[in-house]
Amino acid sequence: MDAAFTEEQHEIRRTLRELLLKRCGPDEVKAAVRTPAGYDTQLWQQLAGRLGLPGLALPTAYGGVGCGPTELALACEETGRAVLPSPLIATAALAAPLILALGSERQRTALLPALAAGELTATLAVPGGRLATALALTGPNDGGWAGGGRAGGIQARRAPQEGEAVPSKNGGRPTGGGWRLYGEAGQVLNGHTAEVLVVAAHTGGFAHSRTLLFLVRAAAGGGEARSGAAPGVPGLLRTRQTALDETRPLARLELRDVPAELLGEGDGDEAAVAGALAATGVTAAASLAAEAVGAADTALARTVAHVQQREQFGRPIGSFQAVQHRLADLYVRLQAARSAAYYAAWSAGGGPSAPGGAAGLCGAAEPGVGALALAQALESLRAVAAEAVQLHGGIGFTWEHEAHLYFKRAACDELLLGPVHRLRARAAEEAGLFPDGAEEPGGSGEPAGAPGRAAPVEV
Repeated sequence: MDAAFTEEQHEIRRTLRELLLKRCGPDEVKAAVRTPAGYDTQLWQQLAGRLGLPGLALPTAYGGVGCGPTELALACEETGRAVLPSPLIATAALAAPLILALGSERQRTALLPALAAGELTATLAVPGGRLATALALTGPNDGGWAGGGRAGGIQARRAPQEGEAVPSKNGGRPTGGGWRLYGEAGQVLNGHTAEVLVVAAHTGGFAHSRTLLFLVRAAAGGGEARSGAAPGVPGLLRTRQTALDETRPLARLELRDVPAELLGEGDGDEAAVAGALAATGVTAAASLAAEAVGAADTALARTVAHVQQREQFGRPIGSFQAVQHRLADLYVRLQAARSAAYYAAWSAGGGPSAPGGAAGLCGAAEPGVGALALAQALESLRAVAAEAVQLHGGIGFTWEHEAHLYFKRAACDELLLGPVHRLRARAAEEAGLFPDGAEEPGGSGEPAGAPGRAAPVEV
């Protein structure tokens, strides 16, 4: 196995880093997050047009670059360095892989080239803030997390054609007409601006309960949807939510009889949906882990530069052994997280059996690798960001200091996809580290019969 990056992969990193150094400093980031879109739309178009960033892991047949999860993770590491606010994760790591895996040929042809070119953005909407569960990162995704046949979540029902009688018992399967969605989803990444929404909804009632994915065309494209409204989509209300981390825009979606299209052909396959979500979860976890590693790397580099310049008692504070030990510990944790993120991205592409061309969901990743890499990266970013605030002294505690960009990113990413202990428990469960019956249902990481005691397994 050759673990070295190719020249093409190095070029992706160099080009992206040079562009972001010029266009995405801390001041530019703070200005971009205060725009209605929550990111610099001109910079996003440049990243899409010049580098093909949103189509990096899409096949060339659909307008993509034809690379894979490894290249996408390397790009996310560079965007993480700049704490770039963008729809990259929502579009390239969440929505596009699902459309590629489940969509019909017509849906792929209509949507993927526009997503790859940056003409459209997309996101995945999961009700109840259960994104990590839907992606099988903190537990099995075969439950009723989209509604479960009861009130709440998002419910899908078939809309009959004009003059058609509505069948009373059909298991939620369409016999003509379209679909209508009713419900609410919060904490949707870039949900207030995405033109294409991939919505997880429950259908079939309690007796024929199924969770399927649906497409909602929130706007025809262009800048119409940037304001948060959804022209031409009756019943859809999108509201940008106040978030601690402004560089990761979140939105609440309210769907009141919104027209939708089933993602895929036929009447939907719940098992295929669960499998595609789990495979997408590995790619998304690897991308988010790489992004966290990039953010931690920049925060650590800025902290090292500060302690080399800041003097106390007549000498730089970086010359004190206690400070050096703290920074050395952070460096070791960062390198471990980087290795885990790279391995997860490599595994998401199918490992050594992955083809050199189009990737995405081309192979089965090693069990638990995505959740474990994400846990390691989030924990490392949180530690580095906390130490950055501490070692910057009094100025580091001011809310406006750039160290808080990394601190907020660390806190909010763990709230969105964690907590870390559940990610690790899920990784251990998938890898089969616990014998049958040794772990309580729900992935708590505690052996049955011993409440409050941690399982004697280190992941």
